Amino acid sequence: MLITCECQNIKQEIKCNASKNSEGNSKKSLGCDEECGRLARNQRLAQALNIDPDSHKDDHLPYSNETLKMYRESSKWAQIQEREFRVFAADEDEKRLRFKPMPSSQRAFLHSLATDFGFDSESMDPEPHRHVCIFKTPRFLLPPMKTLGECVRIRNTEAEAAAVAVQEPVRRLVANNEPYNGFLLSSPRFGLTLDELHHEYSSSFTSTPGLAYDIAFLPQEEIVIKARPAATSTIISSASIEASLKSIKSSISTATSSKKIAAIVQLCSLDASLNIIRREADEAASNDGWSRVAAKGAMPRTLRPYAGVGQKSQYTVLALNSKKKKEETKKVLADVVDDWEDEMKRQEDLATNGNELMEEEFPANAENDDTAIEQQAE
Repeated sequence: MLITCECQNIKQEIKCNASKNSEGNSKKSLGCDEECGRLARNQRLAQALNIDPDSHKDDHLPYSNETLKMYRESSKWAQIQEREFRVFAADEDEKRLRFKPMPSSQRAFLHSLATDFGFDSESMDPEPHRHVCIFKTPRFLLPPMKTLGECVRIRNTEAEAAAVAVQEPVRRLVANNEPYNGFLLSSPRFGLTLDELHHEYSSSFTSTPGLAYDIAFLPQEEIVIKARPAATSTIISSASIEASLKSIKSSISTATSSKKIAAIVQLCSLDASLNIIRREADEAASNDGWSRVAAKGAMPRTLRPYAGVGQKSQYTVLALNSKKKKEETKKVLADVVDDWEDEMKRQEDLATNGNELMEEEFPANAENDDTAIEQQAE
């Protein structure tokens, strides 16, 4: 049977020992310890602050890096000292706690932990009786809710995540450099069989006598063709396999398009479980990225030729034209008369005088013309 403490934090499995005349251990229970008290205080604090312990995840570490470092060096001894700190913090009547004499490295841990708890600490007495005494101060409110062990686990998890983040680019780089060892057929025709594929690609396969090809259908509607040495005793380098595949890629593509086997044919790298590690399209996309950026570059700036000293620019010509237009407008406005009737009479007088002058000139001209004609006749 299993017995627990009142808060069910401590559990222990014991024999029942029950009989007709005895209840045995059926009513036996365990007593709570300091850890039970700490959990109860944390629960009351969470209820007061309206915090759900199940959903609330706080990665804040209430301890300094120096404290965590010294804890790792001697975790069992440090756990005992932390327990003493928490019992002292929970007792409202206790104001001072004195530790037994210990080496300087252990005293340094107590001083660092006291600072994290909000206690004052002081080393007393000379060696070899030098010991640490801690005091409660007004800045102490509550002990840290996380234990040193929990914080060390959080720090280890963060370190592992950081290591994975650092190794991920390296892993991708290695995967991108993995030699091609097969073909990938995307969007294949419905109803294809292995025999049909071997028959259609037999001429291409026979051109590489040292290799054999395994064909498999993937769940994501893709077909992979993996190349391997034809004999188990034969050793062929990965570079040689890749070169052989590149040499027959054109014939594989021609057979695929002519028979409408699949929409796309590309080289790929496969592992032992036929998982695709590297695709030819991925490499082309990565190489094409910078080309697209460069192609979309801005047009080069061109400088306007500098006008020499003494030369008039186009803006000067525009200014002169506008000035002439203003002068002509002023002239037209100045020629406008005040009385149009007087102006009409003046124009009629000018016309009459002009006709009289013409009559006086034309007869003379006619006589001269007649005289010239008679002279020519003689």
